[in-house]
Amino acid sequence: MHSHRIDNRLKMHQVELSYLLSPQRSADALIRNPLMDMLHAVRQQGSIAKASKSLGLSYRNVWGALKDGERKLGRGLLVWDKGQRAKLTEFGEKLLWAERQAQARLAPQIAALRSDIERAFASAFDDSAHVLTLYASHDAALSALQAHTSQTGLHLDIRFMGSVDAIVALNAGRCALAGFHTLDQPGRKTLAASTYRSLLKPGQHKLIGFAHRTQGLIVAKHNPLRLRTLADLTRADIRYVNRAFGTGTRVLLDQLLAEAGIAPGAIAGYALQEPSHTAVAQAVASGSADAGLGIEAAAQQSGLGFVPLVDERYHLVCLKSELDTAPVQALRSGLQSEAWQRLLNELPGYSALGARSGEVLSLRAVLPWWQYRSPARGNMGQTL
Repeated sequence: MHSHRIDNRLKMHQVELSYLLSPQRSADALIRNPLMDMLHAVRQQGSIAKASKSLGLSYRNVWGALKDGERKLGRGLLVWDKGQRAKLTEFGEKLLWAERQAQARLAPQIAALRSDIERAFASAFDDSAHVLTLYASHDAALSALQAHTSQTGLHLDIRFMGSVDAIVALNAGRCALAGFHTLDQPGRKTLAASTYRSLLKPGQHKLIGFAHRTQGLIVAKHNPLRLRTLADLTRADIRYVNRAFGTGTRVLLDQLLAEAGIAPGAIAGYALQEPSHTAVAQAVASGSADAGLGIEAAAQQSGLGFVPLVDERYHLVCLKSELDTAPVQALRSGLQSEAWQRLLNELPGYSALGARSGEVLSLRAVLPWWQYRSPARGNMGQTL
């Protein structure tokens, strides 16, 4: 009987989505909802008047919308005490947290939805525009690149997914490029080597330089629990949030744990998974987890702390047969531009230095997993 009442309450409130065509869009990945924007502004500003000003709306408009929201939801959203700092009710806080958490978890799907719609309009408005489909591990620099290249007539149709699935999609012909990442100095006998060796082949695939980035622990602001290393994750008071199996960050974590001699079972929350760096950061920001492995940009975006652990090279890979196509050539040109180099260096935790952005790189030179010694002839060996 009780669960039936809960189901009926959930069915009362449905979600409708819409979109606008605009020359530019906001930098965040949220699907805009006016009520949630107002609640967030009131929470940040401490008054309806200041929230109205920050949103560029009238006090009457915001006040009326909040009251209307309470009427439709049947719950109080704000504590309406005159002369006191405006604050959200417990329900208002839970509602805002639930909406932001859902958006963080769905950020890759939201980005893909936008790409689908933008791709359709790109073809409709400009027949000369290039469209390039890219399946890739979740990355803040790729989102920035998408906005950057759109101004030059190159539309990146990005689908965020695990590194392994992205390369599998490339090999199946579902995309022109795939994005994955490895340690800056990858070892030959590592989990990354065994994961990617069977998927990437010299002579068949070509790497395109993209970016250097740092991965580390996303923690609460000012790092109150004083987390410094992966070994700290085994403490009894720490709750971890993981990335999904098949993602590059999960491969990285398991590799680092193996090197440190740490059993995954020793980490509380190892089985708890989130689909993106943004969702990991949101889990920490909400207090449902104390730490998660991710990129600095996601931590900074959520106002959290960051403990750098390792440097990575983010790779773009394409089939050799696709290298000379017009869209790939346009991408390479954009990656080598001074404007993109400056933009990349401005992203928290990213660097263009040594990344050789836009250059075609040899798999054998960058990833030494295919180098081996042939059977020795006498005392002589040959490195291939």
